[in-house]
Amino acid sequence: MNLLVVADPLEAFNPKKDSTLAMLREAQRRGDAVWACEPRHLHWAGGAGAAQAGPVRALCRHIQVLDAAKPWFSEIEQVERALHDFDAVLMRKDPPFDSEFFYATHLLEQAEREGARVFNAPRALRDHPEKLAILEWPQFIPATLVSRDMAQLRAFAAEHGDIIVKPLDGMGGAGIFRLRAGAGGSPDVNLGVVLETLTDWGRRSIMAQRFIPEIAQGDKRVLIIGGEPVPFALARIPQHGETRGNLAAGGLGVAQPLTASDRAIGEALGPTLAARGLLLVGIDIIGERLTEINVTSPTCFVEITQQTGFDVAARFLDALQAQS
Repeated sequence: MNLLVVADPLEAFNPKKDSTLAMLREAQRRGDAVWACEPRHLHWAGGAGAAQAGPVRALCRHIQVLDAAKPWFSEIEQVERALHDFDAVLMRKDPPFDSEFFYATHLLEQAEREGARVFNAPRALRDHPEKLAILEWPQFIPATLVSRDMAQLRAFAAEHGDIIVKPLDGMGGAGIFRLRAGAGGSPDVNLGVVLETLTDWGRRSIMAQRFIPEIAQGDKRVLIIGGEPVPFALARIPQHGETRGNLAAGGLGVAQPLTASDRAIGEALGPTLAARGLLLVGIDIIGERLTEINVTSPTCFVEITQQTGFDVAARFLDALQAQS
């Protein structure tokens, strides 16, 4: 199989924990040829009178994955190739989902029309914003409000007393605040300034959720591959007084078997998401509540595999080959 990964610069990968690298390493172990490009390399030319009429192409790097940590790869060649020449194209660009990510999904969707096999499906990436996708399954989520209206957000805080507020386009725990009512139900002293800052004085929608005390036991990342949950989750446990479990915010990653509730949520969402073209999804669960659905470049492959022996990358490549 010829495999192309659309990702951040290879030189920026962290060889100790990068899930995309784990995919490439497993693909190479199976005898597949591995290639990489960045979203900025995608291009298309065509139209009436144009000298070139498609398809979507990119300057691609054919690489060999090495056993060493640094450098972790060697470059065999750089060649401009059409995306439909590959057996599978993996969109693994990390968030944020900004305008350039959005444009890249449209180029990738054009490549699909030309015969390319793209995972996760570009349209599905656009249709499942990682904070808002949970609204489709309200039975699994904590009390939640999405709004930019100050009065509504203040009323939500007064009703629940202890809440989390966060931007809709954040990643890695950035911009997340915990707001707690004081004695007698008085609002958090920082409520006003936090809401003003996150909403940009009512110009930007945010999410507010009831605080889930079980965060102390970890924010669990459950991977769903081909519609089936991986049997182990990575609990990201807050450290040093933090309320955020994100690894980027200093959380400690501890792999553990799925609970009955974790599995039930994964099995409820998995088939629907897979049918929409989402081969790999990372859902976040705190306690028994779903808090996010991550579709851009879900991670935690390496940590789960190292701590449990369950080869997540092998499971993913099995699912990829079955659909390519």
